[in-house]
Amino acid sequence: MHVKALWRFPVKSLGGEELQQAKFTSDGVEGDRLVHVQGPRGVLTGRTRYGLLTIPATTGPDGPLVDGHPWDSWQAHERVLPFGGRLTRYTGPERFDVLNVLVATDGQVEAAGVDVRRLRPNILIGGVEAGEEDSWPGHALVVGDVVIGMYQKRARCVVTTIDPDTGAQDLDVHRRIRHEFGGVLCLDSWVIQPGVVNVGDAVELVPTDELPEHIGGWIVGRPYAV
Repeated sequence: MHVKALWRFPVKSLGGEELQQAKFTSDGVEGDRLVHVQGPRGVLTGRTRYGLLTIPATTGPDGPLVDGHPWDSWQAHERVLPFGGRLTRYTGPERFDVLNVLVATDGQVEAAGVDVRRLRPNILIGGVEAGEEDSWPGHALVVGDVVIGMYQKRARCVVTTIDPDTGAQDLDVHRRIRHEFGGVLCLDSWVIQPGVVNVGDAVELVPTDELPEHIGGWIVGRPYAV
């Protein structure tokens, strides 16, 4: 197996950036989800504001960029204001929906027949047969010095139905995930041992008895207190 692709999402629910190299820290991929969209009653995400998913977000020398503008600039705020919120920086663990890394495999992505960007993984593992990842919870991926623990398969939501380029919705995508995959794709994961990962690196699967220290974010019940 090998690392086929890497992604970072500098702003929660905005577009992601594909990487050739990523630093995995105890807080997930360095620079991931440092900013979110704050609404009058809490965090706003692509689950209810589909258009957010089409706004480009990248990483600049001084932090996240929204459509090429510094996240705290007026130009950046203008992009999210139509969706009822404003950009806010927060780096606590609650900003991740479940755990701070999401793992996908090329086999399951191909079997699902979806654009991998709809699944929003941080790391895509290549050379995996479809269904092989079903037994991965309770194991870890070893990539050089990096160890990524896998906790459980991820229950998927309406975000998978949104085209990341156009914002158009295709409900058949989520129906297929429910009917053919039991509603779960990818793996909620976390970093056991930090380090740098490159596209093309070899990957080994090993058992582990480690468990994450923090599970669950705002979306699954943690109070929003930002």
